[in-house]
Amino acid sequence: MIGLIDYGAGNLRSVEKALVKVGANVRIVRKPEELEGVKGIVLPGVGAFDDCVNALHRQGLFQPVKDLISSGMPYLGICLGYQVLFERSEEFNSRAEGLSIFKGNVVRFSSKPEYKIPQIGWNQVEIVNKDCPMYRNIPDKSYFYFVHSYYPKPEDLSIVATWTDYADRFPSSIWQDNIFAVQFHPEKSQHVGLKLLGNFVQFCYLK
Repeated sequence: MIGLIDYGAGNLRSVEKALVKVGANVRIVRKPEELEGVKGIVLPGVGAFDDCVNALHRQGLFQPVKDLISSGMPYLGICLGYQVLFERSEEFNSRAEGLSIFKGNVVRFSSKPEYKIPQIGWNQVEIVNKDCPMYRNIPDKSYFYFVHSYYPKPEDLSIVATWTDYADRFPSSIWQDNIFAVQFHPEKSQHVGLKLLGNFVQFCYLK
């Protein structure tokens, strides 16, 4: 069973359908007791950093999710679910503290006239960690679908699995042990996105 976190915003149904399509049994999680017995956690998201963090606190999910990640539970963060793994965000003078699993902040793209912010559309990922199980049987320089104005800037670059170039060169995904997170939207990335989600599901069930 994969626990899909519902904090009241984001493209939850698209992610649920994609996970089911690759063979996962999915449980929508809105309160802590619904995490019982899951083999992995997926936190999708669109919207503001503070809104996500504050919603997780209101639902009593913030600390349980953090504890499960720290215990070794497989975790996949998508877009905002990637960003909240870090300490803080520059977005809208954010005041909320993230899960702080990793050191680093979420920053806005540099302002350059030739680049529209937010980045909306397809872009390539350069796979720099060939051992990352998320990218098994996914070719380097594959295209994924992005929608974002901000991205995490980790202090420890050894966790970076892929880089992508837009207004800046930024870490489009990370991996460390049980923790995977992507800035793009695999549920909107057609067959290559489904392959990535299938790799995560397989990782959860083999764990």
